[in-house]
Amino acid sequence: MADITYIWTTSGWVYLAAVMDLFSRRIVGWSLSQTLETSLVKEAMRRALTCRRPATGLLHHSDRGSQYASSAFRALLHSWQIEPSMSGPACCYDNAAMESFWSTLKTELVHPTTFHDPQTARLAIFDYIELFYNPMRLHSALGYQSPVDFENQFVYKNN
Repeated sequence: MADITYIWTTSGWVYLAAVMDLFSRRIVGWSLSQTLETSLVKEAMRRALTCRRPATGLLHHSDRGSQYASSAFRALLHSWQIEPSMSGPACCYDNAAMESFWSTLKTELVHPTTFHDPQTARLAIFDYIELFYNPMRLHSALGYQSPVDFENQFVYKNN
């Protein structure tokens, strides 16, 4: 599942794209940019692909944003044999897990913080996602486990 959000810095807006593994709610790829070009979502997806190396037939869900509908992004999915899926027009409920992540990120990090520039935002977002959200933040949907712990428990049970 993937989406884009915007974050204010005192030097202007930055845009954050993220890819979530819906099974564990883990953010497996993300990218920050000062533009909304397709390269933003391609970089987040490349990072997710490097992290996960998915099997053929993975379903990638996003909204109908132009970046996800672009031929360049669709070519990236095709090259990995990933099946694209997009929300219905004006239907935010299809992407509810990503919207929930954005709400959490903004409540816990973005709104209480003043970012002076994109680099400051990038470092804080890195810390939040990689050092807190994925390994430590508890989720009710995961039985009050972190995404990393939930995945580790699943792997342990199935080996």
